[in-house]
Amino acid sequence: MAAPAFRGEALGADKEYVQSLSRYIMGVYCEDLGDIDRAIREYQQAIKGDPASSLLHLSLASAFIKKNDAASAISQLNEAAGLAPEAVEPHAVLALVYASQNKQELAGQEYELALKNASKLEPGNIEIYKSLGLIYLQCKKLKEAESIFKLITGMAPADAEAHFYLASVYYETKDYGPAEKELKAALKLKPDYHEALNFLGYFYLEQDRNIDKAGSMIRKALSFDPENGAYIDSLGWFYFKKGKFKDALGQLEKAASLLSDPEIYDHLGDVYLKLGNRGDARLNWEKSLKLEADQEKVKQKLFKLTNGK
Repeated sequence: MAAPAFRGEALGADKEYVQSLSRYIMGVYCEDLGDIDRAIREYQQAIKGDPASSLLHLSLASAFIKKNDAASAISQLNEAAGLAPEAVEPHAVLALVYASQNKQELAGQEYELALKNASKLEPGNIEIYKSLGLIYLQCKKLKEAESIFKLITGMAPADAEAHFYLASVYYETKDYGPAEKELKAALKLKPDYHEALNFLGYFYLEQDRNIDKAGSMIRKALSFDPENGAYIDSLGWFYFKKGKFKDALGQLEKAASLLSDPEIYDHLGDVYLKLGNRGDARLNWEKSLKLEADQEKVKQKLFKLTNGK
């Protein structure tokens, strides 16, 4: 008697699977036709027949996204991720949903999980590791970023970008010797790497050394990207370091017209003060703090200006 009972249970399970599959196919069809409400109903019925299917929850989430129902989409994406912990797509889509809601910390966490899973699927894919390292860098997880970019430079020593990003990590941690070394390595591998040319040139200006060399590097970077606001800011700062304050002002005003950046306004404040225009110096330092409030040096400049020191 046991065998017939087992066959019955199996057939019942098969029937549920087939019904679930039919509902899924109909959901995809309705979604393709633009009937999202019907698609949602079909996916929901499919899930009743196969609640452990990550794909079905992911499909339902996709339909909810098209309905601008972010809360329901997030719920389904979390279900999908829980059912398939090694999958990439649920975390990647969650990251996009969170980013659309300006929840950058949550988006970063989901991108990190997606990339970690992707790296397990393709352990030799340098670009996946690079993307993961950039997420760590953007989230200020500097130890993790350093580990990733060191791993990449070990796997692919000729990858100029990896050296560039490793330099960025060292710069953030104020480990300036290794930062300079990695930037030089990037430029040795790729002499026309204009991002690295500007970075190393500006780095020298900050350290008050190799000023003329820095100017040449920044001009070379600009030859590749003449309207880059960051590069124009660097050129303006080069003129400032050379004592050419009117030339500096022209470049920095142009940079500010192209890019809203606290550092550019800080530089403009310094130039205006050198030119004796205390009012515009104050205005630009205030703009800088409005964009990034946690700048102690800029606060000190404003304090000295206000108190006549």
